[in-house]
Amino acid sequence: MYLPVPPQPDCVSAWREAVRLVNARPGHHDHNVVIDVANPLARADLSDPVVALVDTFFGNHDTKRVETVANTIFPAALYRRYGSPALFERFRDKVLPKVRSPGKKSWSGYYFERMMQLPQPDGEPINQLMEIIGRLKDPSVRALNKFELSVFDPARDVDGSPYGGQCLSFASFKLIGDGDERRLTLTAMYRNHYYIEKLLGNLIGLGRLLQFVAQESGIAVGSLTILSTHATVDVKNGKWNRRDIDALLASCDQANTLAVAA
Repeated sequence: MYLPVPPQPDCVSAWREAVRLVNARPGHHDHNVVIDVANPLARADLSDPVVALVDTFFGNHDTKRVETVANTIFPAALYRRYGSPALFERFRDKVLPKVRSPGKKSWSGYYFERMMQLPQPDGEPINQLMEIIGRLKDPSVRALNKFELSVFDPARDVDGSPYGGQCLSFASFKLIGDGDERRLTLTAMYRNHYYIEKLLGNLIGLGRLLQFVAQESGIAVGSLTILSTHATVDVKNGKWNRRDIDALLASCDQANTLAVAA
C-alpha cells in the first residue's frame, strides 16, 4: 500500500500536492507516501510568498518557523559563513550546547548532529557527511550506490515513549547519469511525518543538505525523493485545528496563483 504524489518541480508545489492528497484520505493520514521534487532548491526560502505564509502561520501559532525546521537538517547559515569543514566545529561547539536540553545526551532535536557525529562503541564518532563526500570525490570508488546516511539509532531511540525522538530515519545519496548529465540525488525515509508542522521545512532542509554534499563533491544537484512511511495532515492541540488548516491552504493557493501569474 502506498500513495504516490505526482512528481513536482519545486518544494512549494511538492508540499502543497502532498498535503492535498493526504488531507483527502480517511482520518487525514496515510502510509508510504512518496514525494519527488525535480529541483529541491527552487521555491525554498522566505522570498517565496507561500513559504512566507506558512512561516507566518507558525509564528502566529507559537510553533517552530520554517527556517528553524530546515536548520535541524542542515545549518545553511553556518556553511555560508564558515565553509566546510569549519561548520562542523562551529556547530558542535556553538550550536549544540544551546539547543540540547540539560542532562539529555541522546537527542538535541538536530538531525545534522547525527549526520556528523555517529557514535561508535570504540573510538571517535563518525562524520558520515565527510565520509560520503570523501568517497564521492575519490575516482577509485566504483560502488556508486553505497552513499548511505543513518539517523535512527536503536541504542538511543528505542524507549517506552510513544512520542518524540527522531522522525527522519535514513537517507541515501545516488549518482545518476554520466558526464555533463551526472547528478547527485537524495532519497530520505521518515518513520512519521507531520505535513503541516514539518514537511515544508523538511523539504527545504533536505534540499540544502543535498546541495552541500553535491557542491563539496563537485557534482550537480539532482532530485529529492521522500518516503513518508506514515504521513498526517496534523492538527496541533491548543495551537491550530482543521479550520485553521483549511484557511492556511486557501491563502497559500491564492498566493501561489498570484505568484504564477506574475
